[in-house]
Amino acid sequence: MASTMAIFLVCLLVAASNSRSAVAQEVDVDSAVCGSIREPFMFWLWSSMAGSPNPKRLSQITDLEQISFKTRDRTELGGYKLAATKPKGYLLVVQGNAMLADQLAADLQVFRDLGLDVYIFDYRGYGISKGKSRLAAIVADYGEIISYLNTLGYDKRLLYGISMGGIVLLNAVGRSQAYTRLVVDSSPSRISDFGCPERYDPVVHLPEDSSQLMIISGAKDQVITRSQMDELVRVAASRRGRVLLDNEFAHPYQDFSDAIHRRRQNEVAAFLLQD
Repeated sequence: MASTMAIFLVCLLVAASNSRSAVAQEVDVDSAVCGSIREPFMFWLWSSMAGSPNPKRLSQITDLEQISFKTRDRTELGGYKLAATKPKGYLLVVQGNAMLADQLAADLQVFRDLGLDVYIFDYRGYGISKGKSRLAAIVADYGEIISYLNTLGYDKRLLYGISMGGIVLLNAVGRSQAYTRLVVDSSPSRISDFGCPERYDPVVHLPEDSSQLMIISGAKDQVITRSQMDELVRVAASRRGRVLLDNEFAHPYQDFSDAIHRRRQNEVAAFLLQD
C-alpha cells in the first residue's frame, strides 16, 4: 500500500515544459493538467500498482457497507462506510495515490470505534470506481462528496488526507468553510515545481486562519521529505495551524513499527475530535 509520490515527482520533472504549455488549454475536469501524456500514464501506473479489489480484506470488518456516489459528470465512484453506533460526526479519508479503499478499511476501524462514521472511496479509475483518473476530476469529485456529506446532518465534518489525499483535499475545500477539522499527512508544499499548474499547489489553498488544520511531517519520510513540506509547514504554522513534526514517522503506512503507526493514528484522532 506504499505511496509512490516520489515516482510521480521524478516523472513530472521530465519534460516539464510540455505540461506548462497545457495550463492555458485546460477546459474541463477530464483534462490532464500535468501533461497530456505524462499524467494519464502516471495514473495508469499508480492504479496498476494499487492492484485489484479483494473482498477478503473486508470479510472481518463489522458494520461495513459498500456505497457509491455519482458525480455531476455521471461517473460512479465506489467506496465503503464504516458505521458508528452513535456517530459524533463523519470522517472522510482520502488515501495515497497507489492505494485502494479496501486496503485501508480494516485499519480505519479505530476511527469508527471512536464514534465516527468513516467514509473512503476509490479514486475514479481505481478499484470499484469508474471513469478516467485525472487530477482535476479527482479534486472536483471530492468537492462534491464533501458537499453531499455535509447535507446529512453530522455535527462534526472531519477530513483526513494521506499523501496525495492531502493535495486533493486542500485543492477541493482547503480555503472553504466546508469542514470542522482537516489533517494533511505527508503532502508536498508544491507540485508546480514538477510541471503542474501553480493553482494546484497545496500551500496556495491554506486558509488565512488555519487553526482547524493539522499538518504532519515525518523525519524518516523518504517519499515526501521534510524539505518538500517545509513551506506548507511554515505557512500553516504562521496562520495558527497545528504542526506535528515527528522524528519517528515515515510516510503513512510505511512506519517502522505498529506502535509508531498507532501513535500516528492517536495524534490524528486527538486533533480531529478535540472540542
